[in-house]
Amino acid sequence: MSDEITAATVTITGHGGDEIEAYLARPTGPQARGGVVVIHHMPGYDASTKEIVRRFAAAGYAAVCPNLYTREAPGASPDDAAAAARASGGVPDERLVGDVDGAARYLNGLDGANGKIGVIGFCSGGRQTFLSACSLRIDAAVDCYGAFVVNEPPAGMPASMKPLLGLAPDLSCPLLGLFGADDKFPAPDEVAILAAELDKFGKTHEFHSYEGAGHAFFAVDRPSYRPEAAVDGWQKILGFYGRHLNA
Repeated sequence: MSDEITAATVTITGHGGDEIEAYLARPTGPQARGGVVVIHHMPGYDASTKEIVRRFAAAGYAAVCPNLYTREAPGASPDDAAAAARASGGVPDERLVGDVDGAARYLNGLDGANGKIGVIGFCSGGRQTFLSACSLRIDAAVDCYGAFVVNEPPAGMPASMKPLLGLAPDLSCPLLGLFGADDKFPAPDEVAILAAELDKFGKTHEFHSYEGAGHAFFAVDRPSYRPEAAVDGWQKILGFYGRHLNA
């Protein structure tokens, strides 16, 4: 399979019929393919997130990242847009679900779409991935150290961030969770609580925790980057999507 891709900024229809900016990357070949919605982290719709979108395209998926901060700060830099979103209380859960649904519909409308959708997010996007997978019909979800799924966030976090554990019975698809054993948000005990809750409801999930890794161990541009954990994590992500999104 060729890893030749195209990438562009596009407009998609999000929650409430709003037109929002998004970043799309996809392979150039004719093969049928699944789609991946990438939910950006709290720092925003930035270069590192767009690189993740392109990575999925090179792996054979159509991938799109909606700019969740389009409404608060259209055209602003990622830092300014993230600050504006935080000041307004963060992205409301209902709006997030509508934007992810719009992104999934956009992917399924592309030539070559096989109708299967995965969702992935890191940090706040991990929490929002769990929310999306419990609110929409998704085929595979990847939560990379999603914070505040189990516990209340500390003071100073956006008001929209509330625990989601009560949604566990509604999980619509297999869930892959990748966590750092040294992380505090979520800490290992929170991950264990989430796993137990999913077990209770018979929900398919696969959790991995990496020793020596804390929060944001996938982030190549941060001191928190842990190459061994990140390389293994990417292998698990692509294997997981290969099992659940390929026609």
